[in-house]
Amino acid sequence: MSKPITIAFSPCPNDTFIFDALVNGKIDTGGQQFEVVLEDVQTLNEWALEGRYPISKISYGVWPQVKHQYRLLDAGGALGFGVGPLLIAREPIALEDIHLKRIALPGRNTTAHLLFSLAFPDAQNKDFGIFHEIEEAVLSGKADAGVIIHENRFTYEAKGLVKLLDLGAYWESKLQCPVPLGGIIIRKDLPAAMDEQLNQWIRSSIQYSWSNYPELSSFVKNHAQEMSEEVMRKHINLYVNEYSLSLGETGKKAVSVLEATYERIAAA
Repeated sequence: MSKPITIAFSPCPNDTFIFDALVNGKIDTGGQQFEVVLEDVQTLNEWALEGRYPISKISYGVWPQVKHQYRLLDAGGALGFGVGPLLIAREPIALEDIHLKRIALPGRNTTAHLLFSLAFPDAQNKDFGIFHEIEEAVLSGKADAGVIIHENRFTYEAKGLVKLLDLGAYWESKLQCPVPLGGIIIRKDLPAAMDEQLNQWIRSSIQYSWSNYPELSSFVKNHAQEMSEEVMRKHINLYVNEYSLSLGETGKKAVSVLEATYERIAAA
């Protein structure tokens, strides 16, 4: 494996923390090199639908649509309890009225949209944008409420916004499993034997980053320029966990539950 392999993931601190050592030559990969593409997760979802890159981060919300051309890796993803998206607004709104409101969402193919649809199946007035635009859409009045993910869960209160519902907690209480947020996929035209090698490298990369924590590398900090280091660490502490090392049986069950939930919602 001497030819560089392209790997696409987001510039969010959890992804750059996970992949830093792998893509920047800090661990032994037997000479294998990687070309990195950084983009927001909804764009990554759209590219995965096209089959554009051989290895990519995606929202689990799009996994049912791409699994015919990709395999799911065991390592590198974001999944867990207490990590789900939040529904926020400028002021309290009764949950039974949400279906009447304009909702800003971070991408049609995101897990956030899937979880919102599970909680509010009758809501139809949706605006889809990039995740870091959601708070401003709500603050400006362009949307009545919005679903936030990533670091925005650490910043919305300081901006005067209020939480209406923790969509992750709703998922957990209803389906009794952790929330599958994002996973790493590998295109099926690559040899299946690569999967376990990549899993091992990703685990080594995560362990390397943890071994130097709480120090943050320039790779992490440079791609999170508008974030304080405190928020970067909160982000990493929440989203990089035991499921990032391996889905395990609990994680695999959660992905299966998500697939079934997607099919049920799509058929409704």
